[in-house]
Formats: sequence, structure tokens, C-alpha cells
Amino acid sequence: MKVIICGAGQVGWQIARHLANERNDVTVVDNNPDLVRRATDTLDVQGVAGFASYPDVLDRAGARDADMIIAATYSDEVNMVTCQVAHSVFDVPRKIARLRAQSYLDAIYSDLYRRDHMPIEVVISPEREVAAAALKRLAASAAFDTEFFLEGKMQLMGIVLDEDCPVVNTPLRQLSDLFSTLRAVVVGVRRDGTLFAPEPGDQLFVGDDVYVMADVRDTLRTMEIFGKTSQTQERVVIIGGGNVGRMVAQELEALPNRAIRAKMIEKDRKTAEISADALERTIVLNGDGMDASLLREAGTSRADAVLAVTDDDKTNILSAVRAKSQGCPMAIALINDPTLVPLMAPLGIDAHINPRGTTVSSILRHIRHGRVRDVYSLGDAEAEIIEAEVLSTSPITGEQIRDIDFPEGVLIGGVLKDGELLKPTGNMRIEEGDIIALFSLSKDVGEVERLLQVSIDYF
Repeated sequence: MKVIICGAGQVGWQIARHLANERNDVTVVDNNPDLVRRATDTLDVQGVAGFASYPDVLDRAGARDADMIIAATYSDEVNMVTCQVAHSVFDVPRKIARLRAQSYLDAIYSDLYRRDHMPIEVVISPEREVAAAALKRLAASAAFDTEFFLEGKMQLMGIVLDEDCPVVNTPLRQLSDLFSTLRAVVVGVRRDGTLFAPEPGDQLFVGDDVYVMADVRDTLRTMEIFGKTSQTQERVVIIGGGNVGRMVAQELEALPNRAIRAKMIEKDRKTAEISADALERTIVLNGDGMDASLLREAGTSRADAVLAVTDDDKTNILSAVRAKSQGCPMAIALINDPTLVPLMAPLGIDAHINPRGTTVSSILRHIRHGRVRDVYSLGDAEAEIIEAEVLSTSPITGEQIRDIDFPEGVLIGGVLKDGELLKPTGNMRIEEGDIIALFSLSKDVGEVERLLQVSIDYF
């Protein structure tokens, strides 16, 4: 597949890396020559320096015979014009655009733009993706990361192991013996900053970040085994009343039985007024989310969770830390800079949201319309959860799991056979039509694609 990626920032670079690893013909376009050079030096891609919306630049990038264009520059207008030019001048069959401005999104999602006038097949809204991720974090209060797979029957949970975890220093093989009926698999462990797929003899230690894939019927039991208890969220303080905070508050207001009461803090007066007008039951306070007295007025000491989603990482971190110091049991912070993520645990912040990671995962889902059904990026693109249907031509078809030559960085977390979710075992045979969800380190994704033979069918 021939793909043109417009924008060589973090999102564009990550998408280019994924597609290049799968042996696609990828060209990266950016008006910053240094970003283009970084992509071509580190990835197996071609690069063109120039404005992505210019027809001559797209022509040099190979738009005449491209299968797809992904417009992920920092400008909504450039992304939209790029898709229009790709459609009108080069007849590129599939166009994906990242759009941030709420006005554009409202118009597009309400069908005010007809597709023949604004030819974008897929619109990705980072803010909508971040809001959805925030709601998932709130719903899984004891996990720092969570996502659903295999038709919603399996849940991925990221869990930090504390000193009171009952299973620390226990080999994973022994865990299977102790909890033989538990439908859960530890697929990844991050220790001392390094993420790896564990072996059966590996032990779990205090401070490990553990990724577990569990049958949704066993999620509560899984959390208890790893020393976590589920807490009901009834009071939430949202710091940041922009698009993300407002979307989260609207979703919380829409919950049945009005289960969660929210308060919001927004520094900008005009933005606070917009949020106050858009929300019905959420109390909006105008002020600085780092102000200790304002946090007390918002009731952080009595809140079940605080969600810091301003557009400034430092504000999110400091306001979350201050809320925790006032007695809030759970703090979630939006973090754009991945170099700040290692500070989360020492500062006591329970979970963070990576906007780039959520955007990358969303774009990958829309790119892989063939046998790959879902892709979720973990950490700073360190690994992926890949959900795919097994083809008759796949090398793993008809093989027992123990006999499949997966790389060391790959583990199967769950198998869906005829609609029934099963915990993978060594003697389980993978058959055509099975849907599997597996953990793969980024360096092994290309080999996984080869074994699944899924890179041949995208849309």
C-alpha cells in the first residue's frame, strides 16, 4: 500500500513508523526539513519538504498513484485543503484528516459538509479521543491504562504493583496454579523504565507496571488479586474547561441516574462562560487550578477523583499533585510531553493520558480495515495490543499456541472462537476465523504482521 503522511511531528512519525515496519510504501511530507530528515534517517520512508496542501508537493510525494493520504499537520485548514487537493487533483481513494477546532467538528459530524464537497473519509479529533480516554480512566479507577477488545469481552488494564499486592515475588507460572479459574493473562511488564513480555518463570515486583488482559467477567477479581479495589466515582473535579474538559463533563452529565456530580475549574473567563452555558449540572469555577484555596472550594478533599486536562502539562501535573495533597484519592493528568511521564509515579499521580498515543491508536484503527480489527498503542509507542482475525493462509493457522514461533516480545492475551472468549493455553489450536488479541513490542510488530498475514488487506 502506498501512503502519504502529511505532518512529521510525533503523530505523523509514529504512524510512519508503524506503516513502514509493515513494509508499506510510505512518504512523509512536512514544511520543516529537519523533521523530514529525522523521519528519513530513522525510518524506511521517503521524505518531501514542502507545504502538504500544495499540489506540486503532493505530486512529488507520489499522490498520483497513492492509496491513502493521512493529513496530520498542526493546522486544521492545511489538513482539510490537503484532502481536498488529494481528491480533486489526484483522486486519492482514501483520505484521513486530524481536526481540532470544535466548529469544524460540529459541522462535519452534523453532515453540514457533504462528502462530495469536503471529501474526507475519516475525521480524527484528538480532543474527542482524549475525552474518551479520560472517561475510561475514570471508570477504571485503580488502573493507569485501560481499553476493551474482542467485542468488548476482554479488558486491558495497566496496574501498578504496590507493597500490599498479594502476588508480588510470585512467578507467573505459579499464579496460573493458584488461580486456575482466573481468565486473565499478564502480557506486559514495565520495570525500571523497560517494557517486556514476561516469561512463565518471571516474578512480579513492587513498583512494576503490569499490563493484564482479562475477561470482563473477571476484571474485579483480577484487580483484587493484584491488590486493587474498585472505587465508585461520585464526585469529580475537572481542571480545565476547554473542549476536552467540557466533553468529559457532558458525558458525565449524560450518565444514567446522574451517578456522578462534577465541578470544573477554568482559568480563562470566556472559556469558563462557554462551558457554563454548555453544561446543565456541572458547577464551573473561574480561576487557577493550581490555587490551593480554589481547589478546596471545589471540594477536592471530598472528591473521588480529579482530572487535570488543561493545555499546559505543568499546570496539569501541579494541580493534580496539589489535589492529592488535599486528600483526593485519585488524580489523572493530561501529559503531552512523554519525557514527563516517569515523574507521574514519584509525584503520586495515579494515571496519565497521552494525546498523541490516543490519536495514533485511532488513526491505526481506521487504516487497518482488513483483518486487523483494532490496534492500541501502549506507553510512548513502546508496544501495541493488536486484535486480528486469523486467515486460512496465515502460518499460525492450525498450530497449537505452544508451537507458534512468536518473537520473545509477543504474547497472546485472548482468543475469540465462535463468539466465545477463551483464555489462551499452550495446547489451544488457532483456527481460521479465530480472533486473537495479542501484546507485541514495537520492534516485533512487523513479524506479527507477517505471521498473521494481515498487512495485505487494509481497506
